[in-house]
Amino acid sequence: MSEPSGIHRRRRPLRRVLVAVLGTLGLAAAAATVAVPSANASAPAPPSGWTQVFLDDFNGSAGTGVNTSNWQYSTGTSYPGGPANWGTGEVETMTNSTNNVSLDGSGNLRITPRRDAAGNWTSGRIETVRTDFQPPAGGKLRVEGRIQMPNVTGTAAEGYWPAFWMLGAPYRGNYQNWPSVGELDIMENVQGRNTVWATMHCGTNPGGPCNETTGLGSSTACPGSTCQSAFHTYSMEWDRSVSPETIRFYVDGTQFHSVNASQVDATTWSNATNHGFFIILNVAMGGAFPDAFGGGLDADTQPGNPMVVDYVQVLSASGSGTTPPPSGNRDAYSAIQAESYDGQSGASTESTSDSGGGQNIGALANGDWALYKGVNFGSTAATQFVGRVASGATGGVSGLVEVRLDSRSNAPVGSFAVANTGGWQSWRTVPANITGVTGTHDVYLTFTSGQPSDFVNVNWFNFGR
Repeated sequence: MSEPSGIHRRRRPLRRVLVAVLGTLGLAAAAATVAVPSANASAPAPPSGWTQVFLDDFNGSAGTGVNTSNWQYSTGTSYPGGPANWGTGEVETMTNSTNNVSLDGSGNLRITPRRDAAGNWTSGRIETVRTDFQPPAGGKLRVEGRIQMPNVTGTAAEGYWPAFWMLGAPYRGNYQNWPSVGELDIMENVQGRNTVWATMHCGTNPGGPCNETTGLGSSTACPGSTCQSAFHTYSMEWDRSVSPETIRFYVDGTQFHSVNASQVDATTWSNATNHGFFIILNVAMGGAFPDAFGGGLDADTQPGNPMVVDYVQVLSASGSGTTPPPSGNRDAYSAIQAESYDGQSGASTESTSDSGGGQNIGALANGDWALYKGVNFGSTAATQFVGRVASGATGGVSGLVEVRLDSRSNAPVGSFAVANTGGWQSWRTVPANITGVTGTHDVYLTFTSGQPSDFVNVNWFNFGR
């Protein structure tokens, strides 16, 4: 979420927020009445092979604070000696008041931003006392929370910035070593949009191997109900059982982003991951991220809409543990970001100028491949494959983008040919017919050519019926 040393990663510069405008609102600072959403009685039991190493179900009497054996409050407008406004330009003062951070008596934590008659904002930010969350050698770590974002949209949501995220342990007490110590944003949202962002921050700022202050991120819409109208489960799985080491991000069990060690140099990855992390829950108001999506706080912003957290839990698996099966796995009929692969050979990642930004995989040539596990085709056969591709290959250089199921040695179920499209960032959407596919499969994209030169970049792909 908030980068502790400088403005947030989004591309537009921070604008000043004119809180004086809010001073005219007087008694409008009273909190909005919000119905208590339904909550699970408890977090789900760990899958086979996994151990629960942390849990807070937020059970307790209504109007009480959090369990301070698990959480500590971050208060004020910065860490001691750290950058002002938490480094992002947000304008609220964080407090430990139950007016801002409290249990609701129904198994939920509520972090509620408030505004007083003078236009001053308060909110809440809590962090785990523990700073040692990381996978064991050769194992995995899963951090997840069931959360309803503040149920406010449109102009009333201007400036809202809820987040569920993690910072590298070396940051605590230093407050000047971001982003090299690593940041993992499991869930961020701004302006009441039906969008969840997930990002890894690392390296140096600005620029550097992790493209700061943007970081290595992606986003998706919440499945089914909107992020604001219902609970969704947001999770991060950090996997040291594979090579390259990979960090994956999910919403309701469906992966929508991943980052792996091959995307940056070894020193950057080690500095960002070779230590524990602590977990943060907060609702910021205003700042550079909301500003980048149409502006922050103004007279229309409605106070009193909480982020509601049902539970936060952390699971750990040894090297022999099995991945918790996501509900639905990857959806074959939604865009699968090419950089979210579970394994690859010969592929590199780079920022893309294609619509929506993010990254693509490139430098793809004969014999290269990328693996996408657990693609769910459903019970009605998929008959089409669609890829978003670009090529700056020289004249006469071309190749095939092929789809294989479950093994790279299996015959392709379909393919299409690619030659020069006008440049390595000149994108085309290319369809192809495939043999009918049902059920859930590991999907391999394989790249075949009669010559050794790079011939294609891939931004995303999906399937159709």
